[in-house]
Amino acid sequence: MYGKMHSACLYGIEGVMIGVEIDLANGLPQTNIIGLPDSAIREAVERVRAAVKNCGYRYPQQRVTINLAPADLRKEGSAFDLAIALGILTTSAQLIMPAAAKMLLIGELALDGSLRPVTGVLAMVEAARRSGFQAVLVPRGNAAEAALISGMNVYAIDHLRELQQKGQGTGGEDDFEEGQHLATLINTASQEHILPFPVIVGTGTTSQDKPPVLAEDLEHLRYIPRYSDAPAIPAADGLMKEDYSDVLGQNHVKRALTIAAAGMHNIVLMGPPGTGKTMLIKRLPGILPNLSDSESLEVTKIFSAAGKLKDAHSGLLRSRPFRSPHHTISGAGLIGGGGIPKPGEVSLAHRGILFLDELPEFSRNVLEVLRQPLEDGVVTISRARAAFTFPARFLLACSMNPCSCGYLGNAGTHQRCTCSPARIAQYRAKISGPLLDRIDMQVDVPRPKEWTQQGPSMSSAEMRAEVNRAQLIQAERYKDLPISWNSELSGAALRRYAYLNRESSQLLHGILESLGLSMRAHDRIIKLARTIADLAGVPAISSAHLAEAVQYRNLDRQVFRED
Repeated sequence: MYGKMHSACLYGIEGVMIGVEIDLANGLPQTNIIGLPDSAIREAVERVRAAVKNCGYRYPQQRVTINLAPADLRKEGSAFDLAIALGILTTSAQLIMPAAAKMLLIGELALDGSLRPVTGVLAMVEAARRSGFQAVLVPRGNAAEAALISGMNVYAIDHLRELQQKGQGTGGEDDFEEGQHLATLINTASQEHILPFPVIVGTGTTSQDKPPVLAEDLEHLRYIPRYSDAPAIPAADGLMKEDYSDVLGQNHVKRALTIAAAGMHNIVLMGPPGTGKTMLIKRLPGILPNLSDSESLEVTKIFSAAGKLKDAHSGLLRSRPFRSPHHTISGAGLIGGGGIPKPGEVSLAHRGILFLDELPEFSRNVLEVLRQPLEDGVVTISRARAAFTFPARFLLACSMNPCSCGYLGNAGTHQRCTCSPARIAQYRAKISGPLLDRIDMQVDVPRPKEWTQQGPSMSSAEMRAEVNRAQLIQAERYKDLPISWNSELSGAALRRYAYLNRESSQLLHGILESLGLSMRAHDRIIKLARTIADLAGVPAISSAHLAEAVQYRNLDRQVFRED
């Protein structure tokens, strides 16, 4: 006897359809799972056996072979439990599901037959929709997440027993007569009450003398999302309690952060302890525009695959992610990894901000893994059997002290720097030149001179309005290109959309010669100037825009000594 169900697993952050094939044959009672399963899948045998028995069904006393196809793809997780259980029940004629060939089954079984939610449902359901499926059966805890994919009928259950008629047994004569009456009622009912996916409680035998009994209408299992008609909540609303108007002075830093947000440029703030570097960066998400629809699905899918999607009832994630890992993080935690790699912090910060506080305190080996994602916007992790690619296009925001004691350049105060030039150079050497070259803006944050607010201070709302205007200009400019921000320009697109006139070109050439900057720094200065011009609302880059962009390369211009 042979049966087949459909489930799915994660491959990176993408869903992959998996066929769950069941074969029952005569022989010694045993169950084997093949198709490169991991330990969690192999242990599914005991979970399914206990769940089937505790729900009143009979586990086949035969040789049971379960194949997860395609067999050359390594699988992990507990999402196959429901498909395996229903596959065994249908193959042994205890349940009959005529619509199983068009339904995705996802869920982990407890020993009593109840279903527990699993991670990565969003990507799995999206893969099912691409494969032509129109229905999915999931644990109730995953229903809201599955409903985020349009065009899919989502059915949710809490327990395996919900698939059979209440109070019905497993195939006795009395049960058959009761089922016949129920079948008559359903067949004469209106079209609205036809089973969304027919489930039939069978007799547990292949004999034809007792036809299967139709289960009750399962329309009540259908999950109807409650958030679909609600307007999206703007991402900045929850951040308005922390406003840039609360920051004393530091207007030049606010200007730099506005430019960074307008073009998604990487930035590092450098200054003595207590000058507000961390406070300034933590307010940065409040001035970024909301995610677009395609970006929301992309970001939500990453969080779902990582098991960090906490509230799917409010819909797709609309606010840009803000990730702030501790400096003790490992390279695998930052970039992603594992036997079957999972997304790391750089991917969780995709389309948002990755904040590294006290940058030199991170291990140099950990920081060096940022080179590729900062340049390419993706992370590729290779394993013996496959290579996994995760998106990682983020704004890198960092803070650091100017030296190991923190008070370099803090002249005129009681706290003066005690570091020698060699010690300062050693401290800054923790950040390699190639990594620093990939950070567009390097801004000093000095100690404020006034301790009370002097005059009006730029607020988050004003900064966000400027950023939104610049973003709309970029969206119109790059509508025919697969990019959204000035920081993503490269090659021919950079030469076309960030054209420099002769005067500006000569100015930039002189700056490069005097500071000894690299060609990468050359391109990043031009992209920064393009964003400054967009904030000014002018189509062409002028010398003034270029000069301001160069002013944000402080570490390239700085001499390591105290004034």
